[in-house]
Amino acid sequence: MTGKSGLARTARGPVPKRVVILGSRGLPPSHGGFESLVARLAPWLLQRGWSVKVYCQDETPEGGPKEWNGVSLVQVRTRTPGSLGSVEFDLRSTLRALDKETVVLTLGYNTAIFGLFYKLYGVTNVVNMDGLEWKRSKWSLPVRWWFWLNERAATKLASHMIADHPAIAERLERISKSAAFTMIPYGAEDVRGTDPAPLAKHGLVSGGYALVIARVEKENQILQIVRAFSRRERGIRLVVLGNLYPDVCPYHAAVRDAASPEVIFPGAIYDPATVATLREHAAFYLHGHTVGGTNPSLVEALGAGSPVVAHDNPFNRWVAGAEQVYFTDEADLDARMSELLAAPERLQAMSAESRRRHAENFQWEPVLQAYEQTLLEMAHAAAPAKQEQ
Repeated sequence: MTGKSGLARTARGPVPKRVVILGSRGLPPSHGGFESLVARLAPWLLQRGWSVKVYCQDETPEGGPKEWNGVSLVQVRTRTPGSLGSVEFDLRSTLRALDKETVVLTLGYNTAIFGLFYKLYGVTNVVNMDGLEWKRSKWSLPVRWWFWLNERAATKLASHMIADHPAIAERLERISKSAAFTMIPYGAEDVRGTDPAPLAKHGLVSGGYALVIARVEKENQILQIVRAFSRRERGIRLVVLGNLYPDVCPYHAAVRDAASPEVIFPGAIYDPATVATLREHAAFYLHGHTVGGTNPSLVEALGAGSPVVAHDNPFNRWVAGAEQVYFTDEADLDARMSELLAAPERLQAMSAESRRRHAENFQWEPVLQAYEQTLLEMAHAAAPAKQEQ
């Protein structure tokens, strides 16, 4: 939890401990790394004396809940469907959060240009810069340009930034030499002793399958993983968790068609207990993500003691560490899996290394403490300016 904070650490009087959290879909959590972070951070801050509000994208006919585990929820209904609806949600949330006495924590930079309102109204805005959204090929060129421009807007408009990975921190320094940020990764539960009984529902046994948990997108190398696994009979199953729509998406159809009989597609599973069981009892976890920074699913695999086989890039290597196995392409992955399945002792060593790395780097408590420290510092830094106004 390090960074170029640029914040004074002097003794000062009390400031209002008030925070609003924007940028996620809200609570209760249903999917996504940001939602998991908010589900941890918001109640934790509440218990430590903070006033916490979480803005939620209301997509329910009857209206969403007003409270979750003591945390106040602000439901924001949008009129526009799809991605433009998310932009509308961010704009409406921003306009409702213009309170000088509150620190705003914005998760993601996709609409960072709206930070102009915070600048104009003197509101402190801390932005989690997430990954390199503009590099995802699933987006059209105009959308990718929008994300690219908003990444740069965040470096100019945010009061402070959070980078979840050293490579993201390095990028922020390249974009803006004066940008102030703190490096805080994600956390994950320590998963041990889960009941393997839920595996039977999917025809699985402990240690008898490899696992992928990811959106079925090109940047996540799902097609390459399925093809590599299906090159030969493995004697175990490959479980790909993620929604698959082969009738409407050609890439999804290619993934389905590449699968051998040993590959199964249960769809997306959001029940935390079932997912934890699948992680802990997998022979190994396959991670094909190529667009950084710190991926929550990879951190969660470490927390479950899963041996990791990941795409070889700086983002994955920093998270999983040098003792895991990395692949560069489909043929390389085929060879790495064959080697591991013939070396159970290597898998045991990798599992132990996953637990060690999680314990040393990705426990929730220090992550949450780092968020609170950053929010407190920003509240103190903003206090003199607000008193003068």
